[in-house]
Amino acid sequence: MAGMIESTIKTSPLGRWYIELVDTMKDEEPIFCLDVYEYADKIEEMGKEYDGAVEVLWSSDDGVTPEQINEVRMQMNAYEAEQEAKKENAEHMPDGTPNFGAQQ
Repeated sequence: MAGMIESTIKTSPLGRWYIELVDTMKDEEPIFCLDVYEYADKIEEMGKEYDGAVEVLWSSDDGVTPEQINEVRMQMNAYEAEQEAKKENAEHMPDGTPNFGAQQ
C-alpha cells in the first residue's frame, strides 16, 4: 500500500520558510524540515515503511510568499540535479564544482 505524505511550505514569524511533513496514514506529530536536504532525508525515511511507494501532496500556507515557494522549488531542482550527477558519477556537479565522490 502506498503512503501519502503531505508537504506544506510554511513561514516562520521571522520570514524563513520551512516544510512541514505529515504522514496521512498515521496519527503522528508533524515533522519540520528547515532545508531540502533534511526534507529529502525525512521523505526517504518515511517512505521505507511503504517500500518507497509514497505520494507527496504539496501545498503552502496562506502567509507563504511566491518568492519563498520559488526558492523551495529552485532548491529542490538543484538537489535533484546534484543527486543525478552523483548517480551518473559525473566529474562535475551541475553548478560546475568538482564531484569529489566521482570515480576517476
